[in-house]
Amino acid sequence: MIPSPPLFLLLLGLMGAHATAPVSVDLRTAAAMAAGLCNTRPTDLVFIVDSSRSVRPSEFEQVKVFLAKVIEGLDVGPDATRVGVVNYASRVKNELSLKTHKTKAGLVKAVTKIEPLSTGTMTGLAIQFALNVAFSEAEGARVKSPDISKVAIIVTDGRPQDNVKDVAARARDAGIELYAIGVGRVDLNTLKQIASEQLDDHVDYVESYSVIEKLTKKFQEAFCACSNAATDVVFLIDGSKSVRPENFELVKKWINQIVDKLDVSETKAHVGLVQYSSSVKQEFPLGRYNNKKDLKDAVKKMAYMERGTMTGQALRYLTDSSFAPAGGARPGVAKVGIVFTDGRSQDYIGDAAKKAKEQGFKMYAVGVGNAVEDELREIASQPTGEHYFYTADFKAMTAIAKKLQINICQDEDPCECDSVVKFQKKVEEALQALTKKTGGRVEEDCCTGEQDRLRTHIPQTPPTTHTLFLLPVESEEAFMTSKL
Repeated sequence: MIPSPPLFLLLLGLMGAHATAPVSVDLRTAAAMAAGLCNTRPTDLVFIVDSSRSVRPSEFEQVKVFLAKVIEGLDVGPDATRVGVVNYASRVKNELSLKTHKTKAGLVKAVTKIEPLSTGTMTGLAIQFALNVAFSEAEGARVKSPDISKVAIIVTDGRPQDNVKDVAARARDAGIELYAIGVGRVDLNTLKQIASEQLDDHVDYVESYSVIEKLTKKFQEAFCACSNAATDVVFLIDGSKSVRPENFELVKKWINQIVDKLDVSETKAHVGLVQYSSSVKQEFPLGRYNNKKDLKDAVKKMAYMERGTMTGQALRYLTDSSFAPAGGARPGVAKVGIVFTDGRSQDYIGDAAKKAKEQGFKMYAVGVGNAVEDELREIASQPTGEHYFYTADFKAMTAIAKKLQINICQDEDPCECDSVVKFQKKVEEALQALTKKTGGRVEEDCCTGEQDRLRTHIPQTPPTTHTLFLLPVESEEAFMTSKL
């Protein structure tokens, strides 16, 4: 499915004034932005919004702006992301069902019309309503499937007048991922009772409604997954005695933080887990678990091995077994290895680390405590700065999980993406018409060489200035039919 274009498209305009230099526009970048190289994965998303009397009308308007901006970053459609909105105070109102609007424009317009209820704060009642009604098939939710995420984003500014802990737990057990956003004098303990694990990723606080928009990017990225994201990911985890049992539990939580960011399914991301110390143990191979819940449960069950630190032996196992077809690896699918260690290896790692990278595996190296940074660099893929991480404290691993963004898109020529090509061809047609009027030329070198760019060059032809405008248009068709 081709994602909807954003509200702003590039339009070349001609104004009468003196030009001082040629104008050069990277149209591949413009096309990628407009067509969306990174689509949002299929999601049933319900906003649960507090409009109790403590939320002033002007503040509620800011909440609606936040909702609209998050929606703008989604790939909205019946087969992509469906969006609903539940409004609550002392009572609950189903403002938008998941089946109500099938287009981004319709959703945004409907959001602007929501009015506050201005009574009490029954957050537990609102979550129960979402569980029973908003996420029901009758209201447009899809049948439960590992390929479709169920997500609720709760925005509140106060202490609830009912119980939220039990109902939130029931919602999470039903497979709904809960994000809790608190504003102002909100009760932070309530947010923690609502939110899914890991809390660092699922609880947010802003001091006032005026700055809630700063969370927009986080949620756009949270729902973003590349359309060709078939990837084999193997964790190689140091279970030596220096890690210690309490820290090993932190390592398992850290693994699941990263799993949460992957699009785990039969056709997308597969995850394997290997633990090593003086020996190597495959906890589970690639492809055994094709949904996040089963995968994360298996990670939690991993038993601590203790003993030594044979990182070189573990790396050889990764290349020879984990990423072999017999080990569940898929031919032609990107391979990512994530190596965690807390100390110096007791064997030589150079040859195995080199072999992993020569075979085309993308290798990340994460070190804690007494890990040797030179060894981490030797393991990591290029550019090294983006593929190795170090912290002195196990408790700081959460920050590494947030920084470690596994690129699960295939390294392909963006010119081959259908959505970009479709948009790009229309841009080229418009530019050709523009070129005829200006006497300029269009230089194409898309899909030829590493630069892989499509640029327009408009020569200096006084007395005309060539100005780049950003104009609001409803769709790419409107852009193409605009008079140049």
